[in-house]
Amino acid sequence: MPLPDAPPLPDLAALDPSPGELRAQAASAVDHVVSFLSSVSEQPAQGDLEDVEAFCRGLREPRPEEGSPLDDLLSFLFRDAIPRAFNPAGPGYMAFIPGGGLFPAALADFVADATNRYTGVWNAAPALVQLEANALDWLRDWMGFPAGTRGLFTTGGSMANLNAILCARERHLGAEIRPGVLYASREVHHSVLKAAKLAGVMADRVRAIPVDGSYRMRPDALREAIAADRRAGLRPFLVVSTAGTTNTGAVDPLEEVGSLCAAEGLWHHVDGAYGAFFHACGELRPLLRGLSRADSLTLDPHKGLFLPYGTGALLVADGAALRAAHATGDHPAYLPHLPDADEFYDPASHGPDLSRGFPGLRVWLTVKLLGAARLEAAIAEKRRLAVKAAAEVAALPGVVMDAPPQLSLFAFHLSWPGATVEEEDRATEELIRRVVARGRVMLSGCRTGGRFLARVCILSFRTRQDRVDEAVRHLAGESAGILAGRI
Repeated sequence: MPLPDAPPLPDLAALDPSPGELRAQAASAVDHVVSFLSSVSEQPAQGDLEDVEAFCRGLREPRPEEGSPLDDLLSFLFRDAIPRAFNPAGPGYMAFIPGGGLFPAALADFVADATNRYTGVWNAAPALVQLEANALDWLRDWMGFPAGTRGLFTTGGSMANLNAILCARERHLGAEIRPGVLYASREVHHSVLKAAKLAGVMADRVRAIPVDGSYRMRPDALREAIAADRRAGLRPFLVVSTAGTTNTGAVDPLEEVGSLCAAEGLWHHVDGAYGAFFHACGELRPLLRGLSRADSLTLDPHKGLFLPYGTGALLVADGAALRAAHATGDHPAYLPHLPDADEFYDPASHGPDLSRGFPGLRVWLTVKLLGAARLEAAIAEKRRLAVKAAAEVAALPGVVMDAPPQLSLFAFHLSWPGATVEEEDRATEELIRRVVARGRVMLSGCRTGGRFLARVCILSFRTRQDRVDEAVRHLAGESAGILAGRI
């Protein structure tokens, strides 16, 4: 009697799901995301970080030899892993610099990843690269940069700052890097210092310029530092201003610094990762006067344009300088020849990456779907909310407002008669701890100017008047309780 045929062995190398499986997997992922977003306003603002070290130790595992059901994996992520994190997607996240993560950008990532088009060079996806070029041009127009501007989408402000420093180094120093000197305020973001090092500008060639009482770079001190370095035989080449510092939201005097750089023949880079998008609102542009004159500008659409993390950008007013910083001379033999650089944008000619995703689609789809007017209205609202909240917090007993909002961030500390700085620091830290413990609002602090400050930064598109009012109420109640026990 013949033996029955054995069932066919599974084709382990077949990785593409059927159309039905694709729809089921996509539907499952969408269901989890929609459920998450529908409750995001009620989720703890800081997330659940209790015993997180033990939880993370328990996650360690060898690589799986067999696959797992998607529903099981998604349930684990949304039930166990995602809640154990800060919640920048929620309306109560006013710590650090929020963003929020607009949903159209998630759709853009889904489309970009599923279609998997290569956008490193123009020839491989001309129409898609043109859409990315359009998105960069929209950023250029919002910032008032000239027509010859070229840009680059990056993973964030850190990479944008690095590329800006490379441009300035190539333009002003060439191969003689060691004598070059970079200037920034003492409040500059630490990514600038890291980028300088990566670009070959060592720490002893970076000058920390003092700030004024509003935490803004002092042009007089900058001028003196430049003159001193010239007398010492060094080569000043770059000044980095900040349009919205992380600590206090300070905007350096961009117009004055830009004029000084023009007179001294220096490159002026503006780190606008936090604050530059306020320039998109016509009524707020005076707050950033001089930004449009910069040689280069760092932007973080994942902050001021409310997009998901991993969306940074750089604009360079002289597009040829950005191309020159990444030029190697000979054209790679295996790549097609590029189009006219004056007409068509080629990403790999303007940045370090050849292999890359399609980051510009996030910006393109979001702006096309929502329209510039709605985005500008949301940006302007954050400024109004911060100004109103700062006035109310400043009126609370015991609050000293160290940094009123120049944009949408303000910083303050608690004080009482006879208190030492150390006591005020502890009280201010305790205030943050108590407010965060309520679960509705997450704040953060910083140490600057010799003391600890509490910070409130309003920038998430989901942060509206009701949650800001709640934050003020929590600050009022907890500060009163702290002061009652100390005075």
